[in-house]
Amino acid sequence: MDLEAFKRSLKGPPPKDLDRRLLALWHEAHGDWEAAHEIAQSLPDAEGAWVHAYLHRREGDNSNAGYWYAHAGKSFCRTSLEAEWEKLVRIYLGDG
Repeated sequence: MDLEAFKRSLKGPPPKDLDRRLLALWHEAHGDWEAAHEIAQSLPDAEGAWVHAYLHRREGDNSNAGYWYAHAGKSFCRTSLEAEWEKLVRIYLGDG
C-alpha cells in the first residue's frame, strides 16, 4: 500500500492487518481522534510516542505534544499537521 491507497481507504472501513501506528493515524484522519489516541496510548516504543505527539498537536495540546515528542526523541514538529501526518504514514508504510 502507498500513501494514495491509504488515503483512499479513508472512504471505507480500515484496511485489515494495518500496523497499529497506521491504524491510529487512519482513525484520526477518519475523524475519530479518541480511537486514535486510545491506540497511541498502547504503543510502547518511540515510534508510538511520535504518533501520540502528533495526535496531541492535532488536538491543540502543545504542552502534551512536546512531552511525547521528547519521548520519541524528536524535536517539536513545526510543519503543517497535514505534512506531519503524511510523513508518518509514509514512514510506517515503508515509503518514507
